[in-house]
Amino acid sequence: MKTAFVTVGTTSFDDLIEEITSAEALKALKYRGYEHLILQVGRGSVLPDPQNFPHVTLEVFRFKDSIAKDMEQADLIISHAGAGSCLEALGAGKALLVVVNDKLMDNHQLELAKQLQTDSHLLYCTCPTLTETLRNMDLSLLQPFVPGQPKKFANFMDRALGLQ
Repeated sequence: MKTAFVTVGTTSFDDLIEEITSAEALKALKYRGYEHLILQVGRGSVLPDPQNFPHVTLEVFRFKDSIAKDMEQADLIISHAGAGSCLEALGAGKALLVVVNDKLMDNHQLELAKQLQTDSHLLYCTCPTLTETLRNMDLSLLQPFVPGQPKKFANFMDRALGLQ
């Protein structure tokens, strides 16, 4: 049984939680073999009840001291596009699907996600395209992100934010 871990970080991203627990998204996940879903819902107002999802094993929590164990046991990480969450997931060496919150103003997260996808480190989408992305994604195309190279990371961030 494969596990998908969904994280919204320290903020709220109710649209992501609602979309990933929709019947169509769950069907797409199950088709790909993901039967265990762990949701970190942060400060959001949407708190799915695991009893309402009999066809998947669902765990839900707001915050933990560390989500490293959740990332480690996941086969797929679905994350908001915050830089910290992206880097933690990439550092764990896991397949990463980033969901950009297109409702944010001055959305630097989109530039970061675009650049990391261009470099084949992750896939990204928005909430309206999440289910279709889950259906069509090819995780075998993703390349590892090698952490611990500050100069390369600084150059990457400059490119991602349009400073270079």
